[in-house]
Amino acid sequence: MKNRMWALIAMFIFTSGFVSAKEITIGGQIRPRSEFRDPVSIGHDMFTSMRVRAQIAAKLDKNVDAFIQLQDVRLWGEEANTLGDYNANNFDLHQGYITLNNINDAPFSIRAGRQAIAFGGQRLIGSVEWTQQGRVFDGLRMMLKPQWGKVDVLAIRLFDATAAGINTNAYLTGIYATTSSGIDFYGIYNRASGSTDQYTVGARWASTMGARPVRLEGSFQTGERGGSDVSAFMFGGRLGLPLGKAKLTLWYDYLSGDDNATDGKTKVFDTLFATNHKFYGFADLFLNIPAHTKGLGLQDVAIKFAVPLNNGVKLGIDGHAFFLSKQGTASGKHLGEEIDVTLSYKYSTEVTFVGGASYVIAKQPLTDIGRLGDDMKFAYFMTNVAF
Repeated sequence: MKNRMWALIAMFIFTSGFVSAKEITIGGQIRPRSEFRDPVSIGHDMFTSMRVRAQIAAKLDKNVDAFIQLQDVRLWGEEANTLGDYNANNFDLHQGYITLNNINDAPFSIRAGRQAIAFGGQRLIGSVEWTQQGRVFDGLRMMLKPQWGKVDVLAIRLFDATAAGINTNAYLTGIYATTSSGIDFYGIYNRASGSTDQYTVGARWASTMGARPVRLEGSFQTGERGGSDVSAFMFGGRLGLPLGKAKLTLWYDYLSGDDNATDGKTKVFDTLFATNHKFYGFADLFLNIPAHTKGLGLQDVAIKFAVPLNNGVKLGIDGHAFFLSKQGTASGKHLGEEIDVTLSYKYSTEVTFVGGASYVIAKQPLTDIGRLGDDMKFAYFMTNVAF
């Protein structure tokens, strides 16, 4: 009943927007994806998930925009009865916000509401669009555009103890500045009552040396996390090498770890709200860092090859070698290798087909940290229709 009420409210907002808005843009997305994963805790798994989104963007005035995006995420076959789905249990307001642009004719805008946010390479704050549900935040985003670049300021409410089922308050604030020279600077503060007061500062450089794209990023964390003092860091870099129409990318990431969890200090880097699927292999063994590396950090040495084929087809082949940053009680640092092969076909402007396969060669330390007891196979096929 509650979800049906939300749907009715959303429909009212949609239809009333048509009456008063000067400009209306309607869009949507349908994205089914079939996946196979072996092993998992139950042996192997094969399923199809699907995301369906409907959205409307309205220009209410010269400097006032509104955006509403509804979303349904489900597994095929999850309904116990094909006539039983009338509660819209998977139906949600994914995004809903209003943007005030150029307030008082100044280069300053503010966005309030539920919104997806992605900064830089999404190493710390990202929208995680690979997942069907995606990530969104509730709060304010202030956007300034000085002559030298742009600045974003965040004020986000993560948890509210007055809500049902939540017993803590948590907040996220930060500033992300992008300069015209290609250098980004940022500072992020995340707080959870009674356990976390953490600061993350860093910089990112994105440029091109001749025809070779270069990305460098480094972050440092301090403050308190889970009752322990924090001193942790991350750095990563990549270099692109053009090979005719193809591109070769050399890649290295280092996330600090800690092999002494009892001294009241933590040296484990926390990737916060990152889109980790982009970085640490498509098999998603290291989505939740530091939990998925048992607090021992991570090193990723990778080489990536991408080439456009004929008629809108693209091929990508990635190879990763994973290592712990600290050995701890594991039998070694070498976690294993992963090979990812991706093939995409742009059928039309609105329709894209993507298929991929991954193979993970697991070493004993990967078992020691509780991730895999054997080599792993992962494959998927996805259709993306967006309009």
